[in-house]
Amino acid sequence: MKSWRGVAKLARGHTSVSMARRDTPVRRKGRFQVWAAICIGLVILAAPVLAKAAPIEICVVIVTTWEAFPAKGHAAESGELYAWKTRWPLKAQLPFPVGEHPLLLDRRRHVLAILTGMATARAAASITALGLDPRFDLSHAYWIVAGTAGVDPAQASVGSAAWARYVVDGDLAQDIDPRDAPPDWPTGLVPYQRTRPYELPAPPAQMADGNIAYSLNRRLVEWAFQKTKAIKLADVDALRDLRAPYSGPGGCPPSVLKGDALMSSRFWYGAHLNRWAADWTRYWTGDQGQFVMSAEEDTGILQALSFLARDHRARLDRVLILRAGSDYTLPPPGMSAAEFLKMEHDTDFPATGATLDSLYNVAAPVVRQLADQWRTTRDHTPERQPTGLPTPDQSCPKMVHDGLKPNTESPRHD
Repeated sequence: MKSWRGVAKLARGHTSVSMARRDTPVRRKGRFQVWAAICIGLVILAAPVLAKAAPIEICVVIVTTWEAFPAKGHAAESGELYAWKTRWPLKAQLPFPVGEHPLLLDRRRHVLAILTGMATARAAASITALGLDPRFDLSHAYWIVAGTAGVDPAQASVGSAAWARYVVDGDLAQDIDPRDAPPDWPTGLVPYQRTRPYELPAPPAQMADGNIAYSLNRRLVEWAFQKTKAIKLADVDALRDLRAPYSGPGGCPPSVLKGDALMSSRFWYGAHLNRWAADWTRYWTGDQGQFVMSAEEDTGILQALSFLARDHRARLDRVLILRAGSDYTLPPPGMSAAEFLKMEHDTDFPATGATLDSLYNVAAPVVRQLADQWRTTRDHTPERQPTGLPTPDQSCPKMVHDGLKPNTESPRHD
């Protein structure tokens, strides 16, 4: 039996001979070919993983805020998302565990829909989560908010859809109970950095205390309005019944218009708060804004997009907000604010179905053109020269029935 030392000696000798034999040009070429084959194989094997990790470039994000589901006690699914899901249709459902509901995607057109949940906080959190989602490239995307709202009957009727030029926050303010305020104050809500309602000069709309007002891309808004203004909206019995007590624009058939939106997570009622909404909108927009729609989420959405835009994850000049009136911001003549609140609680917004149809019918052509012409719209934002607000339908003369004297002057006070 050979000793271990002898075996080791033989092994060393064998190794040195083997190395000498391998270390030839032919064998070096062979080793290179083997390593090249291995590298190519690894690339081939990794290709599906790399392809899967590439973010999807999104053309349009449809932002909806509420949905009713059978699992939550409703008879059938309905809401702002449902029409996009069934009529577009958005067939692919993607998990979104940090949000309110799974995302919906049209893989062919690269149109994505999100349900944010109601009110400012949920909307801001949901949009932020989507903007940071590594599955998507949103850097060139258009954002279209398509949601229901309350409509001022001095400007339009239920079922009408309005493209916003300005969005104003109604929650960020100093608040004194009107019973404790000086008797000559028109409201107890006082702007930040001021000591009286509507005190001049108005503070900056974007400041450390909060972003109060946003001005959207007027040229893009005008393009969307011009593309959709001639759409004839369905006028069903539910809409006619609801507008029957109203005169002026609130009593007209539904239409497409331009009109600005005030956001508040409070559901407010009555003529005095409706007057405040109109005055607050004008104050924060330098007398340029016209209050038409009342909703909750849009300032939260815009706040989130503002932060995302800092990191080039979103573009603020590609935001469109379309709100359609599912109820009025004022009660019918002769009804108190408290009675109006109870009526809406008991009837559960009977015009909502027709309003959801209006939303989809107005927004869908805009989404379709932006997505289908992506070779152009990706790098060139469509635009039209802005014009003034349309004159209300002359067949429905503008009348004030809120019990307050018409306010045609600026709400500001020195």
